[in-house]
Parts: sequence; structure tokens; C-alpha cells
Amino acid sequence: MLPLVAIVLALVVSAVILEVVSYRALERIPSVATEEFPEIDRELLGKFSSFDPELGWVPQPNREKQKDTGDHLPGEEVRTTVTYSTDEYASRVCPAKERDPDADIRVSTYGDSYCFCREVDNDETFQNYLAQELDTHVANYGGGNYGLDQALMRLKRQYPDDPTDHVFMVVTASSIARILSVWKHYQEFGNILAVKPRYVLEDGDLERVESPVDEKEELLDLESKADFLREYDFHYDHWFKPHFATRPYTADFLEKNEHLRYAGYTAGKELERRLSRSIPGIDFDLAQTQSALRLEQPRVRYHERLFDTHEDLFDALIQEFVDYADKQDFEPTFVMVQQLRYAKYESEHGPIYGDLLDRLDERYDDLTTIDMATHLSPDDGDVESLYVERGEGGHYSPETNAAIAQVLAGVVEQRAVVE
Repeated sequence: MLPLVAIVLALVVSAVILEVVSYRALERIPSVATEEFPEIDRELLGKFSSFDPELGWVPQPNREKQKDTGDHLPGEEVRTTVTYSTDEYASRVCPAKERDPDADIRVSTYGDSYCFCREVDNDETFQNYLAQELDTHVANYGGGNYGLDQALMRLKRQYPDDPTDHVFMVVTASSIARILSVWKHYQEFGNILAVKPRYVLEDGDLERVESPVDEKEELLDLESKADFLREYDFHYDHWFKPHFATRPYTADFLEKNEHLRYAGYTAGKELERRLSRSIPGIDFDLAQTQSALRLEQPRVRYHERLFDTHEDLFDALIQEFVDYADKQDFEPTFVMVQQLRYAKYESEHGPIYGDLLDRLDERYDDLTTIDMATHLSPDDGDVESLYVERGEGGHYSPETNAAIAQVLAGVVEQRAVVE
């Protein structure tokens, strides 16, 4: 009898240990949610310097930050950092040319982190290269994790203080998901500080739903706003709940082989950190990044479906951009750029946004559209070569930003000829 009891006890203990290990592993896998309302402590809140009650968050004026790109191995000195600097307008600085309100051509850009040009220095942004091409200052009002909605909101707030002749709206295809979001955590698990306003369509008209957070301190108790967040964030029902891990966690962890691979690469990186040296034979950082990209593929397909089901909202936001351009008398250009996870998928399946740009071209005579993917396709098909090699992964390299500047300069010069 005792041996049987011992066996049962050992099995129970093993099951408990496996359950705990599985939960801890799932916590670190980016495609799995383990908590609906993770704790936000005051130390984390204090670091959220970009909080903005109107937009959710926004770059602050006259700031300079240095960011470690991660382009080094454990134990090595940091070889590469990038510098992000903003001016008094909270635009990223443009070293090539100072702002001149009397310039013959004035240009500004709005959009997401691809507009801001994350992971490269101030003088390696496409805005800086564009300023060199046009011999004029180019304002950079990109915001990390912005969708078309927040970019449009920032345009309306900023433009009266910094009017320009040309406005480029530069976003990635993930905007289709971001415009349906109120709390980023419901679609980008772990992005727990990002609460934002959004637009909804009411009888065909855009209606703005304000952020439920007026003061930064309110982020400490987001659970009290659960009903609002669940109602207005489309992803709560359609993405968060289907990817929410529940007991038994072991089953969720073992459900996909990629979970095991990602956990293994993460463990390898942790071991290298503790040993303060790299382990020969495998680049755990690169392997983890590639595993994360594979885990991201279902999200890309999800976004592809959103372009079919919510194109009306996206089109209405473009209409608002065009109407605002007409009201303020500037030339509007909409630019679609690609995140790495989309570029790899679209190289095989075509653009997830379908015929969006063709539809916009047919509908708006005064709007110029650019599908940057058609201008940046490498001859050898190696789309990864367009992006920084390491770091956060997925933003354009300085060389690609220079190529983007050439395309945008062509738009400005073409309009000058037409006028």
C-alpha cells in the first residue's frame, strides 16, 4: 500500500511542479495572456513619462533618451545605443535643418513608431534624410504604438501650432487593430499602461470615445473600469479571451511546439546572462526573435480579417484626414509601411490590407497614397535586410529610411511641378 501512496504522491507533486513551470513559461510567451489585470506598481507608473489624458500617451517636448538596442551579447559592453531627442514642439529633432516658418516648403509627418523611426539615431530617420533632399525642416510627430486614430488626433492638436504645406500620415497595417483598441493589453498582452481614446461609427459618422483615464494615478486601478474597457475594446472578446490561459496551464503550454521552442530559447538567454558569456553554437537572441515572429503569424491573419470586417472605420478615418487637409489647406499623403512580421507574411500571401490603397485612390482625388512595400522590395526577396538586425526587432534600418525619403521627396517635387 505504501509504495502506491508514494507513487500517487510523486505524481501529484510532479503535476503541481509541471503546472507551476508551465504557468511561468506562459507568462513569458508574447502570444499568451495569463492575467486580465496585471498589477501596476507606482515605480512602473513613475516611469510612464509620456502619459497624456487626451491622447493616452505622447512624446514630451525637449527630451533626450538613449536606448540600448540590444545589439550585444551577455557580458559584452554595450556597442550600440540610439538617441531619441525631441524639440520644443515634441517633434523628434531634425539635425539636417532647423525649423523655419518662412520656408518655401514646410513638411510634417504623423503616425506610429515607424514614423518616429525607432531603433535608429536622430540623423538616421527618414525625416532627416528627407530634410536633406528638400532643404527644409521636416517635423516628426510619430508616436510609438499609435494607430491612425491617435495619429489623426495628434495632427488636429498639433497642426495649429506647427502648420505645414505637406502632411504625411505614416502607419503600419497594425493600425486596423489599434483603431479598435482602448486598452492595448487586450491585444498586445503586457502593454498595460496604454489606455487610449478611439473612434466609433454611429450612423456612418465618426464619434470619439474619450479615454476612461483622466489622471495617471487611475491606471493603478484599471479593474474598476473593466466594464468600459471590455465594452469599447473590440479585442477583449475577439482576441484576449481566446488567448487567455486557464488551468490546466500545462495543456496550454504544451498545445504548441512553438511554445516549447520559445521557452527553450528564453531559458538559454537567461543562462547566458547568469554566466555572463555566450554559449557557443546558437544565437539565442536571434532564435528567440524568430520564434516570436512565428508566434505572431496568427495575429497577422487576425489583422487581415479585420481589414475585411472593419474597413468602414478605417476609411472614415482617412476621410477625416482628407477633410482636415481641405480645411487647413495642406497636401495630404497616406503612407503604408510594413512591420517585419507583415513583410514576411505578405511576401508569400500578398498585402493583408487587400485593395485598400486602390480604393483610396479611386475615392479621393486630393489624397496621394504610397504603398511603401512596392518601393522597398529587395531583388533577392530578403525582406529582413530592410530592418535593423537586432534590438527590439522590426523597425527600418538607416539605409531603408534613406530610400523612404527618396520616395517621399518625389511626392513633394511632383506636386511642385503640378502646381
